Amino acid sequence: MIISIYGVISMPIYFGPKIKYKPLKGGRKMSERVCPQCGAPIDPTATECKFCGEKLTIQQTMPQMQSQQGYVQQPGQSQQPQIIIQQAAPQQNYYSGINPTWPIKNKIVAGVLGIFLGGIGIHKFYLGKVGMGILYLLFCWTGIPAIVGFIEGIIYLCSNDENFQLKNHVRIK
Repeated sequence: MIISIYGVISMPIYFGPKIKYKPLKGGRKMSERVCPQCGAPIDPTATECKFCGEKLTIQQTMPQMQSQQGYVQQPGQSQQPQIIIQQAAPQQNYYSGINPTWPIKNKIVAGVLGIFLGGIGIHKFYLGKVGMGILYLLFCWTGIPAIVGFIEGIIYLCSNDENFQLKNHVRIK
């Protein structure tokens, strides 16, 4: 705890690396395991590290494989499980967010309407945004909707299909 000259009590903040468990060197038994990812002690029968979530797979070694390698298992000895670590490749689930119930519209038509008739909001009516279309219509006498409509028409024509669909909640033909 640090008290500054202004009388404010503050706690020091540590921005260092994340602390990882170190595997035990000396007193560890053969039956104890550690997570290969973070080094935390884990249960011998665990399939996942409870600290970092690393997936662990336990496979029993086959007696046939041991006899092929020249190892013979005595009848009284227990067989040690073989640990295989499988790291799953990060799956990239692509979700576009385009709803199939959205109306089908044409991006080029919306852009051309925005450029030529954007002053009275026809492009907004076309895209189904009736409230914005009425707003453009109410203020068309100022000339501001014409400028904004022209810019929006260019944006519609220059944007890629996915961005156009997500921004305007429409599907493209």
